[in-house]
Amino acid sequence: MSWLPGAMSCRSKVAPSVEFDHSCSDSVEYLTLNFGPFETVHRWGQLPPCDEFVGARRSKHTVVAYRDAIYVFGGDNGKNMLNDLLRFDVKDCSWCRAFTTGTPPAPRYHHSAVVYGSSMFVFGGYTGDIYSNSNLKNKNDLFEYKFATGQWTEWKVEGRLPVARSAHGATVYNDKLWIFAGYDGNARLNDMWTINLQDREQACWEEIEQSGEIPPSCCNFPVAVCRDKMFVFSGQSGAKITNNLFQFEFKGNMWTRIPTEHLLRGSPPPPQRRYGHTMVAFDRHLYVFGGAADNTLPNELHCYDVDSQTWEVIQPSADSEMPSGRLFHAAAVIHDAMYIFGGTVDNNVRSGEMYRFQFSCYPKCTLHEDYGKLWENRQFCDVEFILGEREERVLGHIAIVTARCRWLRKKILQARDKQKQKCKQEGPEEAEVGPIGSQKESLGGARASLGSGSGSQPLLEVSIREAEAQPFQVLMQFLYTDKIQYPRKGHVQDVLLIMDVYKLALSFKLSRLEQLCVQYIEASVDLQNVLSVCENASKLQLDQLKEHCLNFVVKESHFNQVIMTKEFERLSTPLIVEIVRRKQQPLPRVYSEQPVDIDGHPCPAHKAILAARSSYFEAMFRSFMPEDGQVNISIGEMVPSKQAFESMLRYIYYGDVNMPPEDSLYLFAAPYYYGFSNNRLQAYCKQNLEMNVTVENVLQILEAADKTQALDMKKHCLHIIVHQFIKVSKLPNLRALSQPLLLDIIESLASHISDKQCAEMGSDI
Repeated sequence: MSWLPGAMSCRSKVAPSVEFDHSCSDSVEYLTLNFGPFETVHRWGQLPPCDEFVGARRSKHTVVAYRDAIYVFGGDNGKNMLNDLLRFDVKDCSWCRAFTTGTPPAPRYHHSAVVYGSSMFVFGGYTGDIYSNSNLKNKNDLFEYKFATGQWTEWKVEGRLPVARSAHGATVYNDKLWIFAGYDGNARLNDMWTINLQDREQACWEEIEQSGEIPPSCCNFPVAVCRDKMFVFSGQSGAKITNNLFQFEFKGNMWTRIPTEHLLRGSPPPPQRRYGHTMVAFDRHLYVFGGAADNTLPNELHCYDVDSQTWEVIQPSADSEMPSGRLFHAAAVIHDAMYIFGGTVDNNVRSGEMYRFQFSCYPKCTLHEDYGKLWENRQFCDVEFILGEREERVLGHIAIVTARCRWLRKKILQARDKQKQKCKQEGPEEAEVGPIGSQKESLGGARASLGSGSGSQPLLEVSIREAEAQPFQVLMQFLYTDKIQYPRKGHVQDVLLIMDVYKLALSFKLSRLEQLCVQYIEASVDLQNVLSVCENASKLQLDQLKEHCLNFVVKESHFNQVIMTKEFERLSTPLIVEIVRRKQQPLPRVYSEQPVDIDGHPCPAHKAILAARSSYFEAMFRSFMPEDGQVNISIGEMVPSKQAFESMLRYIYYGDVNMPPEDSLYLFAAPYYYGFSNNRLQAYCKQNLEMNVTVENVLQILEAADKTQALDMKKHCLHIIVHQFIKVSKLPNLRALSQPLLLDIIESLASHISDKQCAEMGSDI
């Protein structure tokens, strides 16, 4: 299938609105971009600190967000506990003492504070005189502060109460306040309590019966709610302190430890274990900052993606003003930014600093999901793999398989050449059109076949005798989605299946898949299955896994239990000998370093990929199937330049969103026209335009805005040209502009020049 960017198959001059709306009608006339204040994504900025006459520098305090303000309550200044309430206006960047009436909570720190409705609720904490070390005790009282009136009120709750505590976690969900764990003065806790905040008169505390993998008793940890789940990360838990992330299902009151076994070696690991840190939720991400990590105060910002269950370290923008490492600070989110205040920095010094971090809120990339759906529904397949002695058949797509695996690419080329020779022997007419639809030696060319989805071409048959169907399907799933669906951890048959996949990965030289398999197998090996896995690894000549099993068996805590099992009695003699020898002399482990081959060059266009990524193309290929299996796709006015066309293909093929600003303007409407899975491309284009219009490229973007009738963008460019006209007038591209655009610039200049300036210009003539 070839592309003709210069062709004009799409004549419509209608452009969509900013919102990604598939129901947008043809009556919409212009593309509208709202250019308001914006911040560089992933930028740290330092805001005015809190002056001493407003409030003391502090740590172990709480921070909540309400409307456009941050409220700071309590904490300690190094000498005394505090109970003042400070307010920071994020629009004016100004500090003040919040208005209060009534009796506030006693001075305290390590308490919790949450917002529900138009009120802030403060629970528990540690009170007393830390200077004289007297009257120190934990509390279990509950106070409400109403933002509208400034009124403090203590809730007197009847019945059973949670044990008094500090350094606990608290959040609001489903009209209830949830309290978890903490420290009661003698021991760390891991109990959970809840109270309904809707009706003060009827409110009562209820202890929650938890189930699942409950976190160990801990304190000084953060909690955050994302996707209807509560997350807890690390904290002080005595000798058992870990960097585990736990999630709590509110509906079933069940805890689950988030596994890290699936993380690929070389990918960012979870943050170090720590305490006194913060964690906030935004969109589908959790952001962890600061804390004390093994006697250090790191200042990296870690991000956890709830959907993909992966960690990463956020790289700050070049112009960031980074906060130093700290612990016992507090954080809150307003709109699309995180605010961090106070904390204890080096040498036990309290801070009064306020920092702002700008989130990125792009929709997630759906590349793997789109290709995964293509694999599941098997649409537009053009190759059939014949596997093993039983000749089981698995369908696939040449475009994806050959791009992801050189070994299979070679097999497909051999099968194609063999079929071409067969066609030549049968007759010259049949040889003209091969199963891949190209008379060239490469897999892709100027014109590529639409494949057998149309029924006009036979499937290319590729025989692979060394692979069985079940492990090969797992491998194919990896080629499409870059991951594998892990079976039940620890079950012998499932582990043996992944071992077969691992053997294929070694044969096909897929190093990433090798590592994924190894990590799963190593994490799944236990006392019940280690001998079965070891024997199978020996049979398949998988030396790395065999070494892992042998080392597992000879551990002091495992050896006696393993050799007393019936499986050990049935073990082959050579393996028994190896285990005995390994007990005396362990061997080093060896890992494969073969790189992954991912050929993402998007010059040829493949029907399967376009259909997987775009509902527009999927519908086209369903309804328009020419007899010769060839089709020319032309892009009209929405993609007038070759550069913008290539940028869109890069997005379709592998989710790339890096492009020049002028391309962003052309492609801003692409998600609407082509039916992409979401408006991720649109969001990146808008951000790219907002941040990257400069004096150097303003004329090119002005031309693009005029051509696509993006009036807001055109007005924005004219505004820059007028205010930077001395610099713009020296650009060579100015003389290449069309006459109407030059007149627009002159008109804009005239409307911005005052009468006085006109008079001054006249006197110079």
